[in-house]
Amino acid sequence: MTDATVNDTGDELILDKGEPPMWGFTVPVVAVFGGFFGFLAGNTNDAGLMGFILGLIYGGALGFILNSFVPSRTAGRWVVIGLTAVLGFVLGKWGGAAAGAIVGAVMSWVAYWIGRGHYRDGVPIYATAGQTLWHNTYLFICGFIFFFLIAPILTIIPLSFNAENFFTFTPEMLSLSPEGYSLKHYQDFFTNSDWQSAMWNSLKIAPMATILAVGFGTLAAIGLSQPHVPFRRAIMAILISPMIVPLIISAAGMYFFYSRVNLQGTYLGVVLAHAALGIPFVIITVTATLVGFDRSLTRASANLGADPVTTFLRIQMPLILPGVISGGLFAFITSFDEVVVVLFVGSAQQKTLPWQMFIGLREQISPTILAVATILVVISIALLTTVELLRRRSERMRGLAPS
Repeated sequence: MTDATVNDTGDELILDKGEPPMWGFTVPVVAVFGGFFGFLAGNTNDAGLMGFILGLIYGGALGFILNSFVPSRTAGRWVVIGLTAVLGFVLGKWGGAAAGAIVGAVMSWVAYWIGRGHYRDGVPIYATAGQTLWHNTYLFICGFIFFFLIAPILTIIPLSFNAENFFTFTPEMLSLSPEGYSLKHYQDFFTNSDWQSAMWNSLKIAPMATILAVGFGTLAAIGLSQPHVPFRRAIMAILISPMIVPLIISAAGMYFFYSRVNLQGTYLGVVLAHAALGIPFVIITVTATLVGFDRSLTRASANLGADPVTTFLRIQMPLILPGVISGGLFAFITSFDEVVVVLFVGSAQQKTLPWQMFIGLREQISPTILAVATILVVISIALLTTVELLRRRSERMRGLAPS
């Protein structure tokens, strides 16, 4: 192995080379990564096999050169990023340069990660080779799963800026040419009366559904958290069933029920339906918050003469507020993104944004859908970030995490 230290800039510098690195392991592994990226790049030009072979050679050479002659990781990475970006520019202009820079960053990290033995950092010192292999394989499998889950969502973002009315990347977009990008689809969304009407319907329905879901869901969670409530498990199963039962079944059931009570095709009917879909999320998040709740606080409040409402508002509610807000955000997202139920219980007057997107896919292929989808993705990311911040705050307040 190689003795190393870290200087003030964070670079790992080899002090005593000692035994040479295990090139029988480092070079082949880095070569495999290079072959993978080469195969992806070659497929864009219908030359997957050639790209794979060139990638193998590139990866093997990279692993050998970086670990033998470039001890500074920072310098090595920037050199590789620059060279790979230049190569990408030659093959695919600015789009190829951006992709090349990303590939160079990943490949240089892999070369040092393997060559310096950092692949063993996450396992005990006594772990066998098989255990180390499984540990890193597991991490890479998780990484690939996240990539294939997130990549389709991220793909629509650049497509929403397409200057053409296509659902595909044009040559101008791939080369990062300014002529290939435009804001016209966003302009159409903010100026088209159909899209604006749908957006305002969503903004009218989702907040009201969220308020009802938070109110009923919080009360249900507090009640079901009491140990003396009979049939708690059965009641809990019934209340969270809307998130378990397929939406098409819930939508059909709501349609037949609402038709009997004259709620089908009304604003109130859609709000109640979306509230029913959001209540399970509120119950789950509030119940999770109540797990660490100190019930002696409510008993102390009662002993001091406070009535139940005052105890709830001034003692219990501030402590479970992060869970309540988190459940409300999930309920809002559920209502704002829902399309199946509103197709059954709503009418043209309650056409929401997802409904308008569905129409755009079914009746006319409008790239404005991509712009709307991008806006919804940004909103969802902002709301989920808020949920995570509230979760951490809740843990700090209950003493489950360091402040």
